[in-house]
Amino acid sequence: MKNITILLTVATLTFSAQSHAEGWFDSLKSMLGFSQEAEDETPNTADMVGSIIENLNVDSSQAEGGLGSLFNYVKDNLTADKFNQLSEAMPGINELINEAPDVSNLKSTDGLGSLLDKAAEYSESVKAINDVKKQFEALGLKPEMIMEYIEQAKAYLNTEEGKQTKELLTQGLQDLIK
Repeated sequence: MKNITILLTVATLTFSAQSHAEGWFDSLKSMLGFSQEAEDETPNTADMVGSIIENLNVDSSQAEGGLGSLFNYVKDNLTADKFNQLSEAMPGINELINEAPDVSNLKSTDGLGSLLDKAAEYSESVKAINDVKKQFEALGLKPEMIMEYIEQAKAYLNTEEGKQTKELLTQGLQDLIK
C-alpha cells in the first residue's frame, strides 16, 4: 500500500511539473515572438480549387475554369459593391475568372443548344446561363456538373469564416440555381 502511495505521489508531481514547465515554456516562446499562430481559416480560392479537384475528380484547369465561369456569372449578377466585398473576402476570384474559357463566338450544334443560342439573343439571363453551360462544355465538363460545382463551393464556404462569402455567392448564383 505504501508503494502505491509513493508511486501516485511521484506520478502526480511529475505530470504536474511537466505541465507547468510546458506552460512556462509556451509563455517564454510567446514573449520571444515564437508562438505558434493559429492556422488561417479564411476562405481562399486556392483551397476552394483544391476542394473541387478532390471532390469532383477533375483536373486543375477544369476546376479553375469551372469556378471562374461561376464567379464571372456572379460578377454579372451582383452589384459592384457586393462583388468587391466577395473579391476582398476571397482574393484570387478575378484570376479564376480569367481561367474561364471565352465562348463568345461559340455556337451550339445540338438541338437544345441551338434553341438556347436563339433564346439568348432575346434574354440576357438566358445568355448568361447558356454561356456558363458552354464554358463547362469547353472545359470537357458536362453541364450537369454546374450544380455540383455550386454545391461544392457552398460546402467549402460552410464555415463561420465563410458564412458572409457564401451568402454573397448564393445571391450572385440565385438565377442559376432556381
